[in-house]
Amino acid sequence: MRLTLDALETLDAIDQQGSFAKAAEVLHRVPSAVTYTVQKLEADLGVQLFDRSGKRARLTEAGQALVERGRELLRRAESLENTVRRVSHGWETQLTLAIDEIVPLELVFPLIAEFDGLLCGTRIRLTRETFGGAWDALIDRRADLTIGAAGEMPQGHGLACKRWCSVPFEFAVARHHPLADQPEPLLFEQIVSHRAVVAADSSRKLAPRSIGILDGQETLIVPSLMAKLAAQRVGLGIGFLPEYLVAPHRADGSLIVRQVEAPREPAILHVAWRAGEEGRALSWFRERVLGDPQLLQALHALEAREPKLGTP
Repeated sequence: MRLTLDALETLDAIDQQGSFAKAAEVLHRVPSAVTYTVQKLEADLGVQLFDRSGKRARLTEAGQALVERGRELLRRAESLENTVRRVSHGWETQLTLAIDEIVPLELVFPLIAEFDGLLCGTRIRLTRETFGGAWDALIDRRADLTIGAAGEMPQGHGLACKRWCSVPFEFAVARHHPLADQPEPLLFEQIVSHRAVVAADSSRKLAPRSIGILDGQETLIVPSLMAKLAAQRVGLGIGFLPEYLVAPHRADGSLIVRQVEAPREPAILHVAWRAGEEGRALSWFRERVLGDPQLLQALHALEAREPKLGTP
C-alpha cells in the first residue's frame, strides 16, 4: 500500500495552509519531514503532485484529485476510529427498532429526540412490522428491539420480553354495510357470510398469524393496519380494529361499532429483544419504554384506560 493516512493528512495540511512550512507547524513536524513525505509519495506513485516551477508549490491536477479523494478517506478513517471507541464503551453503531403497526410511530419520536441528547453516536433505524412480524424481526435479525409485539412469545428462538400494555379492539363496519343495522350481538353465521379485511402478517421465518377470521369466511388481504382501516371505512369488508383507530371514525359516523357473539380480547403488547444482547443503546430504549407507563397516553382513546397501561 503506497498511500498512507499520514501522507494524505500531510497533503491536506499543505493545501489548507498554503505552504510546506505552515503545514509543518500545524502537524508539529519539522519542514524537512513534510518535504520528505511528499517526495516519497510522489516517488511511490510515480506522479508529480506539486508544480514547483513558481515561487510557491501548487497542486497539480493529479495532486488535487488525490487531496479531494484523500479527504474523504480521512473522514471515513476518523469515523471508524470514533466507531471503535464507541463500541469499546458499549454503544452500538446502529440500533434497529421494529415498531408494531398497532403502535403509532410518532409515539417513539420523543424517545429518539431524548436519545439524541446522549450524543453517543448510535444510528437509529425504525422499521414497521405486523402481527407475528414483530417477533420474526428479532429471529431474522432485522431488528434489535421490538416495541408492541403482540401475543405469546415464540419459544426456542432465544428471545426475551416483558409485557408492556394492552390495547382494546372493537368490531367495526362501514355505516352503509349490511351488518350496520342488524340486531346485536351479531352471530357467527351472520359474520361469516361477509368478507373480512385482514392486515398481512410481516413474518418471514415464522408462520403467518391471523386473528378474528372465521372458518370459510372470505378475506381481503391488505398490506397494513392503516390499509385495513381504510378498506373497512369504505365498506370493502369487516373486522376488529384497535379502539383508538376506530374512535375518530365512530365519532364522524363513517364506522359503526357492533357487539358480536365472541368479542376479541385486548391485544397484549410486549417489548422484546434477543436474550443475551445488552448493548447500551438497546438497554436505554428498553428501560425507557418499559419505565414510562404514560407513553401510550398520547392517544386520547387510551387515556381513558390508564390502568391498563404499563400493567405488569
